[in-house]
Amino acid sequence: MLQDNGMRALDRQECLRLLAKVPVGRVVYTRQALPAVLPVNFSLDADSSVVLHTSAASGLVHAIDGVVVSFEADEFHAPTESGWSVVVTGRAHVVTDPVENERLRRTGPRSWMRVGDGVFVRIESEMVTGRELAGTCGSD
Repeated sequence: MLQDNGMRALDRQECLRLLAKVPVGRVVYTRQALPAVLPVNFSLDADSSVVLHTSAASGLVHAIDGVVVSFEADEFHAPTESGWSVVVTGRAHVVTDPVENERLRRTGPRSWMRVGDGVFVRIESEMVTGRELAGTCGSD
């Protein structure tokens, strides 16, 4: 339902459909007791979790493995003042199962950075929320 301000809440299925359309999002986590945000490329796995591929030695992996994080992706079109934003919140963990790692090597995300000692990190989609902003351009 569209609110008076042009915002519309998205259901889980709409959120996941939109997430599958974009290649980059942001991981929101805690670093040295402070909030941190890092852009990453990702893919959605069949179970609706967000999957990242990064260096095993990265500070990100050490900061998020085993803890609850948020992941946000969006798409906006400034000329029409429209777009959407989706947030996935859940526990992140490094994928350690050899069979799962092999499957993700074939089907999972490809890091845009060179990753020699790569690991896959899965963010469970325990909570998925989103909203869409309908174009308000020209309305007073």
